[in-house]
Amino acid sequence: MNLVIIEGVGKLETVQKYLGKGYKVFATGGHVRDLPQKRLAVDVNKDFEPTYVVLDDKKKTVDSLKAAARSADNILLATDPDREGEAISWHVATLLDIPEDAPVRIEFNEISKTAVQNALSHPRVIDKNLVDAQQARRVLDRLVGYKVSPILCTKIQSKLSAGRVQSVTLRLVVEREKEIRAFVPEEYWTFFAELNTAGKEGVRAALVSHKDEKLKPTSESQVDKIKSDLKGAVYTVTGVKKSITHAHPYAPFITSTMQQDAMNKLGMSLKQTSSAAQTLYEGVDIPGEGKVALITYIRTDSTRVSKEAIAMARDYIADNFGDKYLPDKPNYYASKKSAQDAHEAIRPISLDRTPASVKAHLNKYQYQLYDLIYKRFLASQMADADYNSVSVDITANDYGFHITGRTPIFDGFTKVYAVDRIDKESGKDEMVKLPEMQVGDRLDFVRFDCEQKFTKPPARYTEASLVKAMEERGIGRPATYSPTVNLLFTRKYVVRDGRAIAPTELGEKVTEMLIMYFPSFMSVDFTAKMEDELDGIEDGGVRWQNVIKGFYGPFEDSIKAARADDFTLKTPDEETDYVCEKCGAKMVIKNGRFGKFLACSDYPKCKNTKNLDEDGNIAEPEPVEVSDTVCEKCGAKMVVKTGKYGKFLACPNYPKCKNIVSLDKKPEEVDDRPLPPCPKCGKLLKKITTRRSTFYGCTGYPDCNFTLSARPNGEKCPQCGSLLVEKSGKNGDYIKCSNKTCNYKRNGEKQ
Repeated sequence: MNLVIIEGVGKLETVQKYLGKGYKVFATGGHVRDLPQKRLAVDVNKDFEPTYVVLDDKKKTVDSLKAAARSADNILLATDPDREGEAISWHVATLLDIPEDAPVRIEFNEISKTAVQNALSHPRVIDKNLVDAQQARRVLDRLVGYKVSPILCTKIQSKLSAGRVQSVTLRLVVEREKEIRAFVPEEYWTFFAELNTAGKEGVRAALVSHKDEKLKPTSESQVDKIKSDLKGAVYTVTGVKKSITHAHPYAPFITSTMQQDAMNKLGMSLKQTSSAAQTLYEGVDIPGEGKVALITYIRTDSTRVSKEAIAMARDYIADNFGDKYLPDKPNYYASKKSAQDAHEAIRPISLDRTPASVKAHLNKYQYQLYDLIYKRFLASQMADADYNSVSVDITANDYGFHITGRTPIFDGFTKVYAVDRIDKESGKDEMVKLPEMQVGDRLDFVRFDCEQKFTKPPARYTEASLVKAMEERGIGRPATYSPTVNLLFTRKYVVRDGRAIAPTELGEKVTEMLIMYFPSFMSVDFTAKMEDELDGIEDGGVRWQNVIKGFYGPFEDSIKAARADDFTLKTPDEETDYVCEKCGAKMVIKNGRFGKFLACSDYPKCKNTKNLDEDGNIAEPEPVEVSDTVCEKCGAKMVVKTGKYGKFLACPNYPKCKNIVSLDKKPEEVDDRPLPPCPKCGKLLKKITTRRSTFYGCTGYPDCNFTLSARPNGEKCPQCGSLLVEKSGKNGDYIKCSNKTCNYKRNGEKQ
């Protein structure tokens, strides 16, 4: 038996299908070993030696993994094809005592039969350079987080965090907000002359110059003077330029451009895009085929595409659109200099799986994103779009006007992938067909069209434009864009204002403090340079400890200086006239994680606190419901409390007496109907009740981890063959398919 170890549970079925008999796939669910959470775990005096431990929530997974490995003849590590995946393979190999020189590492850029089978034929040793690059990043981020975060907590408020990439990204948002506040709008006017040709065809000419010098009116008085100067003027065509212009198709998606287009064209957030892309990469259930992966690996900064994929696209274009849509040679796109170029661009695995053919098996976001990826890749190998472009110069007295027009000759790639045709300045459609005009033609004046405007400050970042800025400035890498932006929201350093991102007061304080004490660390250039150094470790020849050492010396000096400085941005405690009823000391208003509250000034000797309402007054405590039950430990009458899992009885003498009694729940109706067998392994299903939920799982766990959130009724879905489950809603009981991508549902009594 061959054991193949992967990361994501979601792609387990897809990979298993392509491996076939003789192979067992085991999913780790991400990292199984890492630095422990509650201590630094990096020995700065021993060449930054990290201490790794098995994660608490992965101990059972590791036990199952070791058991599976003991019964395996061969082990192959097929974690994701990136630094993180390479590190996970290394950690797994260490836990399983696999020799460093053993050729056990396989990788595939897409989950298809061809790619998986090809990977099996080319096992290699674990790439220690990739592992070291990931270790360097992990140690670097741990040092920054664990050394800087306590300073923020001391000088601003508790439970704050800093991060090497996170904090610099926050700085971009904060500095953009400062630009907006400091911006002083300037007045300007748009000035158009509406004219008619001899054939009474209307044109709209923009004022561009006066005496051959560029002109943009900046006041109403200037506009009035121009109108006065042009009174009775003759408008004469002085130049006509005709040309055929070409629009080249866009490159296929990389991670950042996919995220940007998903937001700008589909309105999808980073979180929605990442989730949908992950599912498309890992595989979706298709009736009769099982799980099928639809796109290639989703974390990439390269626009490179394989020769096989280019040939597939060219064949499809020729067959479905005709040879005129096929360029003479394949289109190639250059990646940025900073790109690692480890993987192909994001593309569909097979163009035969059109978005329409799989729409029924995808949710809204998955379908929209797949449609976008499919069309972008297909368009990238199509011919240019061609346009008839015309520009006309018009002179009236000493003023120059200009008109441009563009009409399509051949739609080319835009037949598949639409482009924006709206001019940002005028808001008009650029596809304007102009009437025929010749040099020397006179045009009849109709009227002026002028409008006062003001320059606008730079726009706040959206998730899409922030990712674009991170990519352009070298902050982070494709795998870190989405988690970094989401973390800023989680930490309440930024908030959403519609689609825009605005910093909170807390976010601005954190940025101010970090720039004050760590100007180098908070520099965008420094962060980009550090990414280059990590790339250097990956390329080989650079010892990762040396990179950390070069950073750590100056960084530690900054840490010491920050600790020694008494400067603080903490909101001082506000004195009040309230007297603590427990010790008699005055109470003060403090700022906490959840807002303001009253606390005894004699803390920590007295830990008395009181909640404040919205008006700043002491909030009335909720009435205590006293029960007839007597505490068996101290004899006091117990009170009714409401906790995370419902109501319970608690002793009023807490914390001296911590006795609690669970309140009896209403007896559940006994359901002794037999459960169907597990559709994955054939063993029986059973009902499992935990403190948090009730669900149905396979008795073959941990070898089989099949679960259902609702009770299966024993039938199979007539549409996709998955198990049907019983549900209850506002309109009564109903039956639906357990496959989330299948829409089968029927009303009726539970069978």
